[in-house]
Amino acid sequence: MLKIAVIGATLIDLVSYVDTMPEYGSTTTAKSFHIACGGKGANQAVAASRLGADVLMVSAVGNDIFGKMARENFICNNIDTRHVIATKDMTSGVAVILVETCGQYRSVFYRGTSDALTPEIFFSAADDLKKCGMFVIQLEIPLETVYAAIDFAVENKIPVLLNPSPINKKFSADMACKCEFAIVNEIELNVLTNMPADTEENILTAGEYLLSRGLKNLIVTRGADGSIWLANGKAEFIPTLKVDAIDSTGAGDAYIGCFVETYARTGKILESIQRASKYAALSVTRKGTQDSYLTAKEFEESLHEQSRNPRAHK
Repeated sequence: MLKIAVIGATLIDLVSYVDTMPEYGSTTTAKSFHIACGGKGANQAVAASRLGADVLMVSAVGNDIFGKMARENFICNNIDTRHVIATKDMTSGVAVILVETCGQYRSVFYRGTSDALTPEIFFSAADDLKKCGMFVIQLEIPLETVYAAIDFAVENKIPVLLNPSPINKKFSADMACKCEFAIVNEIELNVLTNMPADTEENILTAGEYLLSRGLKNLIVTRGADGSIWLANGKAEFIPTLKVDAIDSTGAGDAYIGCFVETYARTGKILESIQRASKYAALSVTRKGTQDSYLTAKEFEESLHEQSRNPRAHK
């Protein structure tokens, strides 16, 4: 199996569950609250590792109680933490999340040590990174670090999976097109291409634009409507499972974690998308972000149960 390097942010999630979102200037009472480890990079690393992937994490945390909590969480999830750097001058990043009963959410992101993951820290891990078979990168870290990581991977012939989230209008589409894979939702595709992505036809048009500029594989996630895979002038539509969602936070990260674990193990893109779609769908049936990510055993048991009671979208 290929070793996967995840270059990304580590945050702590402060999650409150509410019946409805509070109006501006008002207060609402939460039904429950919990603190959990998060950050898109950390989430994707944990999901992949729980499924059996060999993961190296490159990240920065604060020299505080949240940083200690994040590091211990990586270790508990069997993730290589040699390049998780503790900084002295910045506090750990935090995401404050409100989740409604229907499963929809809103969040506020304090970057904190996400900004401390500089190109210098990235390059300090160069010897170990050269031994990895795949990079996974998001946009919660400085763009100069994202660019450095992509160029390093290209130079060393390491495939990159880019998840341009949270989307940044300053991010260069040219850099995205250097990657082997880009996994985006419709909003991210719209911003990345400056083209509409609100219908299947528009998604295909915007996707072909990126492919024409060098991107090898584009995967567009569409929630309950499944995924679209574009490559080599073809488009494939992959359904997902029909589930009762209670918390959609972290579903996109669950998708990517499962995709990279499956691809690192099998080298098969379609199978990786199919499994990722199912894994992400199952994650929204449980509360929390990383708390909702199944182990390999739990995932296989859930898939077996689904096969006995199929509810897949057609």
